[in-house]
Amino acid sequence: MAGRKISIGCIADDFTGATDVASIFAKAGMRSSILIDVPEDGTVVDADAVVVALKTRTIDPSLAVEQSLAALRWLRGEGASKLYFKYCSTFDSTERGNIGPVTDAMLAALDSDFTVACPAFPANARTVYKSNLFVGDVPLSESGMRNHPLTPMTDSNLVRVLAPQTTRKVSACYHETVKLGVDAVRAWSAQARAEGFGVGVIDAMDDQDLEVIAEALSDDPLLTGASGLAYGVARVLRKGIAQSQSANRIDVRPGSRAVISGSCSTATNAQVQRMLRDHEGFKIDVAHLAHGRDVVSEALRWAEGRLGEKPVLVYATAIPEEVKANQAKFGVADAGDMVETALSDIAKAFVEGGVSEMIVAGGETSGAVVKALGIKRLDVGREIAPGVPWVSAPHAHGPIALALKSGNFGGTDFFLEAWDSLS
Repeated sequence: MAGRKISIGCIADDFTGATDVASIFAKAGMRSSILIDVPEDGTVVDADAVVVALKTRTIDPSLAVEQSLAALRWLRGEGASKLYFKYCSTFDSTERGNIGPVTDAMLAALDSDFTVACPAFPANARTVYKSNLFVGDVPLSESGMRNHPLTPMTDSNLVRVLAPQTTRKVSACYHETVKLGVDAVRAWSAQARAEGFGVGVIDAMDDQDLEVIAEALSDDPLLTGASGLAYGVARVLRKGIAQSQSANRIDVRPGSRAVISGSCSTATNAQVQRMLRDHEGFKIDVAHLAHGRDVVSEALRWAEGRLGEKPVLVYATAIPEEVKANQAKFGVADAGDMVETALSDIAKAFVEGGVSEMIVAGGETSGAVVKALGIKRLDVGREIAPGVPWVSAPHAHGPIALALKSGNFGGTDFFLEAWDSLS
């Protein structure tokens, strides 16, 4: 490959997670690029950190493993000796996976016998203590994630969550060990390996903990976690990398602005309601989609004359009771598919009609929109909020500025304030 050697290759299980982790590497001064799915042969990427964005969080575990291993093989073929498996800081998955099966497969492919699982992301109030994941001061199982429409999380103990998913024994490293420093974590890791454990859930309460963990396990070929641990990894790696002066610059062109929201998280519900106080919005009704109404055309007619510098909102975001009612009527998978298809069709038509700056809320929605637009690469720009950067995508109509937002991220005014950081 021409250009610089990849210092770290990352495999993300959804598209918002890919932009999230790439932003962490970019902030550390590393030239970062995101590739949508495994690239074709002959693709050349000039970057220190390369993130392959997959859409594997909720698909069949066997398909998730297949796609993740294909990404791993490509990254290793491009020179990446350090691999990172990125999943959500709420560790959400199905009962069969896919965090456990993908981790098992990657370890086997790398001929490695041990890795850690650390979804802590202190910058977004995700911490792990005594193997329990907290969202702010609330255990995960008591947070809004208990009502997630696809991956509800009803247990905060990560050892219990992960153990049924993996064929490997799961150990735990508590904060009492992490706070003792690098040597203590290395000693714990060596002992866990000696005792036959294959995965270790490790506590982290702040960024310093994440740096300790990354330094202690710097010789391991694979680490797994959310973007928090990637922060620690970046801090370790950047010591040998020249700082990039263009890491946060993206292409922006004049055009209209829009918000496409499919997430039904507590945070996104609040963001939608806040935006509707001052802006117009069009709600996608699942029942209308199920009964065959051409909701996409209705939304596009509504948007005519409204699109401009002032952003408009198209949303399927709903409260948990409404989501559950729709799932009961139309099926979990079918309801989700109908919404994703409608929102991605609307986003594609928006771009063809002159929208050049777009916020997309929700991991599944972001994946559907990016695929509908035919985007293959994203360049990382300025961070809007922890875990959410602006990214730029080349497109036939000119570069598109996108903010692919995890449903749980961002403050209440996110949809209104994000544009101020676009440059």
